[in-house]
Amino acid sequence: MDKMTTPATETPQEKPTFKFSPVTKKPTRKYRKGSKYDPVLDAFKAGKNNLVAVTIEGKDANYIRTQLNKRLEANERKYRGFAISVVNEVCYLEKNIKPKTD
Repeated sequence: MDKMTTPATETPQEKPTFKFSPVTKKPTRKYRKGSKYDPVLDAFKAGKNNLVAVTIEGKDANYIRTQLNKRLEANERKYRGFAISVVNEVCYLEKNIKPKTD
């Protein structure tokens, strides 16, 4: 007698649960103008201190430095003379830095 193979047992897939809600109009997209880091640089520029430590809740100092440097590069004229550095896991903003001449 030949051995018959039985097909592998397939697990029935669960049906996804979903819900439809009637909508009369699609909302328009909202785009951010500038960056959420621009207010940090604007406040620093308007302030009297030439050196400050910057902390943003939930963000690492190196991440803050990267984001602020991107904004400095995008707005070179607006934020001329600013420098950003990280020392001992603390991000620092400094102003009135003269550009390096090589």
